[in-house]
Amino acid sequence: MARVVPSAPTEPQLEKSRGEKLAVLIVVVLPFLATLYAIVMLWNRAVDWLDITLLLVFYAITGLGITVGYHRMLTHKSFETHSWLKRLFLIMGSMAVEGSPLVWASTHIQHHAHSDGEDDPHSPLEGLWHAHTGWLFTHKENLDVYGTWLKKDPDVVWVSRTWLLWAGLGLLIPFLIAGWSGLLWGGLVRIFLAHHVTWSVNSICHTFGARDYQTRDASRNNFIVGLLAFGEGWHNNHHAFPRSAFHGLRWWQIDLSAYVIRALESVGLVWNVHRIKEADLNKRVIPATADGMGD
Repeated sequence: MARVVPSAPTEPQLEKSRGEKLAVLIVVVLPFLATLYAIVMLWNRAVDWLDITLLLVFYAITGLGITVGYHRMLTHKSFETHSWLKRLFLIMGSMAVEGSPLVWASTHIQHHAHSDGEDDPHSPLEGLWHAHTGWLFTHKENLDVYGTWLKKDPDVVWVSRTWLLWAGLGLLIPFLIAGWSGLLWGGLVRIFLAHHVTWSVNSICHTFGARDYQTRDASRNNFIVGLLAFGEGWHNNHHAFPRSAFHGLRWWQIDLSAYVIRALESVGLVWNVHRIKEADLNKRVIPATADGMGD
């Protein structure tokens, strides 16, 4: 049986400071506690449709900011767009409170360089908990190694310098619309859900699901994560063809982010959209009798 072979560490591992670890703890724990409180409110029917609408709208805005902006546009250069739209997507991603564009993209570049190996920031080799959340307390991005070109992009640098402003705005807007309940549902509960869906791509999609294409890691396609993460759950597809703007490579693989990119392309707002030819797809298909665990 072919297996994923862990790679040895190739550069010094940077460490987060105590202050950074405390900030991570707050970002992980506070939305969790708020969600527990929100469940009690929901059980007691102390929730109205405005709260749910804010949750869904801000989940969509910030989720697309991560999937279309941070991930496909910035990290993998899957398409090009105008500077103003690029900044808008990065601002939307900043509202998700998953770090600045520089930090997020650099971390993801490192993940692809060492997927499922020792230098993978959220390698499942250290367990499902580490791959899901634990890595946030130990990993520090290395911009001098991964994504050095990001520091030369004025749009990325500007949004990264101001990302805390946009993260705060993502909490302030629902508060101004609906008061404390708006902050709870459109802010903290939304952050909790978006975070754990994003982290599930790192953990669940490297552990559970199907593999359609040959890769050198254990990335997998997971339908449920695909739905919740706007197409990011087609993770084996993504690792097989990282530059593809479309992670759902078959008509039945629902990929909301891909639909948004196609719509923007149709009106001329994005261009140079990277697609995979059918012949290239067929070259990487795993035979029905193979285990697909690497080559």
